[in-house]
Amino acid sequence: MSDTERNRFSARAARYARVGANVGGVAVRLAGARLLGLELDRGQNAAELAAALGGLKGPIMKVAQLMATIPDLLPPEYTTELAKLQSQAPPMGWAFVNRRMMAELGKDWQSRFESFERKPAAAASLGQVHRATSLDGARLACKLQYPDMQSAVEADLRQLEWLFALHRRMDPAIDTTEIAKEIGARVREELDYRREAKHVALYRLMLADQPLVRVPKVWPDLSTGRLLTLDWLEGRPLLAYKGADLESRNRLGTAMFTAWWFPFSRYGVIHGDPHLGNYTVFEAGEEGLPPRPAGINLLDYGCIRIFPARFVGGVVDLYHGLLHGDEELVVRAYETWGFRGLSRDLIDVLNIWARFIYGPLLEDRVRTIADGVQPSEYGRREAYRVHRALREKGPVRVPREFVFMDRAAIGLGGVFLHLGAELNFYRLFNEAIEDFSLERVAQRQAEALAAVGLPPPE
Repeated sequence: MSDTERNRFSARAARYARVGANVGGVAVRLAGARLLGLELDRGQNAAELAAALGGLKGPIMKVAQLMATIPDLLPPEYTTELAKLQSQAPPMGWAFVNRRMMAELGKDWQSRFESFERKPAAAASLGQVHRATSLDGARLACKLQYPDMQSAVEADLRQLEWLFALHRRMDPAIDTTEIAKEIGARVREELDYRREAKHVALYRLMLADQPLVRVPKVWPDLSTGRLLTLDWLEGRPLLAYKGADLESRNRLGTAMFTAWWFPFSRYGVIHGDPHLGNYTVFEAGEEGLPPRPAGINLLDYGCIRIFPARFVGGVVDLYHGLLHGDEELVVRAYETWGFRGLSRDLIDVLNIWARFIYGPLLEDRVRTIADGVQPSEYGRREAYRVHRALREKGPVRVPREFVFMDRAAIGLGGVFLHLGAELNFYRLFNEAIEDFSLERVAQRQAEALAAVGLPPPE
């Protein structure tokens, strides 16, 4: 083993030991508190875990973000702290950036840009984004992956297996085996920036006729497997419009609905990571008048889930089954998604969650997504009811295809609550599925994936 390899190995070993000590310590304290009925300071525990994970890169923090969006998986103190990691990852310095850019574009990489900002505009779990300007003056966003991420991902995912196993042993109501597989598959995909570039091209194709949503363009000559260069889309944070007039907030709510549900209902594709850092608001206006919010910029395309047409059919079947009280159609939908061995009791439990998620889509009226609910609490009461019922009627194994579909629904619900949007979700959804058929979805999907060079879903 060379000195360089030895140093890398030593650094990784220290990193993994630190992860194991911090994450494992919190898990053990949680387990002890539950098994022995002990009291502990969950707020302090959560802050310690977030502080430890915030200093790391890779899937540990990515999974922490995912866990923060799954209702009732962790106590509220933990979800609050872990959610902060989505936008507060510490950036890497210029010396690191320079070395990484040389590795991707060569020693003369700076000559390929008119300008490149040393300080990152954003830092996240797997990489960071720098503003830049092309040689012809176009504004760019350069997403640069941290070094040695592939080995870190595999090692961290192996470590996370025991965390999920501990969760199953502590709380066997929900079998998280498939959840772990799905998270692992999606995180591995996020390492492949060439695949993400194809995701961008796919969204440009799917949303080409949707003026409420802007998708950037890829710059292939300035992109590699670990560097992705896109158009820089100027915009303001969505939360800046919480106090805007209702018409503006509803327009943004409609844009969010379109960005997520139109690609899914027509092409079987969904953005699995709808947190606030993944989109901004662009403005427009007539000359002489103040600009108004016109739509959203969709910024990140690492966590994209492509479903087979049958899964989309299950979503539509469940909607119609709930709408018309067709129990046979409801059961068929769950089985299409991959739920197995469902008893009457388990179906009733799953319907608690289904009626919550589909509730706004079943009423032909203008309404909020959930009256009187705070964004951070969206879905938690219903998740608690489901969890409590599954302890008696379960366990149930959650199919892997369900994970990011559910996450997208919860994430979007939180956005609608942040905005205070009042929309007719019934009409929006029915417009999205108005010409639905399995054959159309399969054909559209096959043509779109072939056009951008992506393989069909498994």
